[in-house]
Amino acid sequence: MLTEGMYLADRYEIISKVGAGGMSDVYKAMDHILGRYVAIKVLKQEFSEDRTFVTKFRTEAQSAAGLEHPNIVNIYDVGSEEGLHFIVMEYVEGITLKTYIEKKVQLSFKEAISIAIQVARGIEVAHNKNIIHRDIKPQNIIISTEGKVKVTDFGIARAASANTISSDVMGSVHYASPEQARNGFVDNRSDIYSLGIVMYEMVTGRVPFDGDTTVAVAIQHLQEEMSSPREYAPNIPISLEKIILKCAQKNPDRRYQSMAELLADLRKALVNPNEDFVVIAPLVDNGKTKVISQDELQQIKDKTLEESAPGEEDDSEVEEDAAPTKRRFFADDEEEEDEEDEDDGILNPKMDKVVTIMGIVVAVIIVIVIIFFILSLFGVFKFGKKNKDNTETQTQTQTETQLVTETETEETEVKMITLIGLEQEEAQEALDKMGLTLFVSELVESDRKEGTILSQDIEEGTMVEKGTSVKVTVACAVKEKVVTVPGVVGATEADAAKALDALKLSIEKSYEYSDTVAAGSVISQNPTAGSTLTEGAKVKLVISQGVKSTVVPSVVGKESATAQSEIAAAGLVVSGITEEYHDTIAKGIVLKQSVEGGKTVANGTGVSLVISKGPATVYYSCSYELTVPADATKADITLSDANGNVITSWNKTPVTGGQKYTISKSGITGSSTGKIKVTWYKTVTVTDGEGNTTSSDVLLDSDYERTDTVNFTKQ
Repeated sequence: MLTEGMYLADRYEIISKVGAGGMSDVYKAMDHILGRYVAIKVLKQEFSEDRTFVTKFRTEAQSAAGLEHPNIVNIYDVGSEEGLHFIVMEYVEGITLKTYIEKKVQLSFKEAISIAIQVARGIEVAHNKNIIHRDIKPQNIIISTEGKVKVTDFGIARAASANTISSDVMGSVHYASPEQARNGFVDNRSDIYSLGIVMYEMVTGRVPFDGDTTVAVAIQHLQEEMSSPREYAPNIPISLEKIILKCAQKNPDRRYQSMAELLADLRKALVNPNEDFVVIAPLVDNGKTKVISQDELQQIKDKTLEESAPGEEDDSEVEEDAAPTKRRFFADDEEEEDEEDEDDGILNPKMDKVVTIMGIVVAVIIVIVIIFFILSLFGVFKFGKKNKDNTETQTQTQTETQLVTETETEETEVKMITLIGLEQEEAQEALDKMGLTLFVSELVESDRKEGTILSQDIEEGTMVEKGTSVKVTVACAVKEKVVTVPGVVGATEADAAKALDALKLSIEKSYEYSDTVAAGSVISQNPTAGSTLTEGAKVKLVISQGVKSTVVPSVVGKESATAQSEIAAAGLVVSGITEEYHDTIAKGIVLKQSVEGGKTVANGTGVSLVISKGPATVYYSCSYELTVPADATKADITLSDANGNVITSWNKTPVTGGQKYTISKSGITGSSTGKIKVTWYKTVTVTDGEGNTTSSDVLLDSDYERTDTVNFTKQ
């Protein structure tokens, strides 16, 4: 296992582990030579020790490294170091199509076609280089963060199929073609079948065949009819429905024969989704479904389970990051099958056929040589005589040779005709008769009838080989002109209308009061600036009527709560409340308002209020001086207001006889006069017969109590 910071080949720095599969671990790394991020797939130990598998793996990876296309995860390098075997690939930031389908459940037909076109374009490049993917499934299709669709693991499936371990048997069998399921011959049409199943899942959110075991799913691919995707996606257009059904035909001859054919129909479906133009070849054998025999069924089961790990259940689905599952389901390497047949002492049927044909050819050649020799003996063929007969014979031979050459030329080459002005179907029929194929390279908006050929890449009169694809541009309906909505917020009503009229956009107006936008200017627009609309579409504008006015109610003399309610009801705002004392107006009554009642102001204007706190409180203070009797040591003092209410009191306050004592108190309310009552005490000490002394406070013998009236001072 690689760790962060390690280097491979002295150039690839491991950044982090980003995934794991049955065969390998995948790491994100930095290529320090080219200064770019790459993905490195490192074979797990159990595979690295298998030399046969490693050789096959490297060969297929190197072959796939020759593929370069925007819709393919490119392979940059293949290498090994200290027992580690790895592939360096393009690093794509994104998610698999499988995850994307799980999130969206069902994709729209346009989105599904767009993804399918990009996948098909990538696979087509591989097919043109005789590389068959063999494992097309959503898990091997990546959607980048930029929306680009890329196919990964080209060539890897072929290497894996030669080994006894499949990284994702259960995941792959859902997309396997019938010929893969029966271990038959696999060609580019197997990839077309798998792509059909992928398209089915994109539009329905499910695979057409499912079961608890790989065998159950494989048998369904072989002998059960696939339900129409329309059963689960009723809104799917007929063109896409029939494209999917044609891709997923059990007989390869009834499918699209190349990715180019499939791409042509996908592009046409994108433009004319509701047109029924897909042609599926009719069934042979009266259309009866062929039921798999018991021997074939047992063979499939044996192939699937012969190398399963002991105790392993066959119905466990293998996730992309799951541990390796020791199963074999796909044995699609025809060359290896032939080798196995020869090892068993049985001549391969295909080799038998070749030997038979070669024997016949040799026999025919021998017969021709014998006949030629006999005729030469009888003078039928004369050599070396330059007479008239010989000259005529040579001339005849040259003429025959020339005719043969011309005939061969006519059979292999045809003179190009003009397709311009023909409808697409007419052009297709004409090229079919000539042995050429039609490839729509571009759809061009035109006033001409939809489907008319506008241009061709091979000029009229040019000799071209049969089988050549003629690229044409085809007219499609003129789409409504799309314009970008300008920003008119803040502009005057007239200027906004002028700008939108210039783009042939219609206007719908409404009016609102605004505190911030001047009357007659645009408050808002819908759609917003930068949006795209077709000509004639509607833009909604909200025009300002300016500030809404209202009459200020008069609330002076009213209770505070009532005043605030009336101000709010008038569309105004109470902007502040203050309080003041008033000798005559009761507490809680409005004394003042900031905006005079009856005045017209803008809606939302703030009005502040001054509320009465009632009469102000008057505070007094008392300062009164007393002469303490000579014998007094303590005093009880009480200060009361004019009504006899005690303001404060002091009990047994120590005093000194003959001295002055001042009584002080501030913060007195409610009265400007009061009374001071004083009771004097003296301390008496008594000694008992045992010499113990006790002290107590007793009233003075005389004048021990006095009451004085005092005037308070206003503070």
